[in-house]
Amino acid sequence: MTGRQSLLRLAVSLVVWWMLIAVILWSLGAMLDQPASLAQCTASSAFLVAIGEVGDWLRRRRRADSAASLHDTSRPT
Repeated sequence: MTGRQSLLRLAVSLVVWWMLIAVILWSLGAMLDQPASLAQCTASSAFLVAIGEVGDWLRRRRRADSAASLHDTSRPT
């Protein structure tokens, strides 16, 4: 997969998650008689998606660092 295809796939994935979470938040608000505007729900969902992506990036980074330290032969054990 090329870099452009990978970037497009990531962007589509993020937009789909963002829209799905916004609709869920909006629906929950309507069901619980605490309605919020769709704009408020999209802002909240953008925040939740950003936090999730940062958490996922940190998890992958930590896993890569621990895997690299396991294969590092220059360090004494």
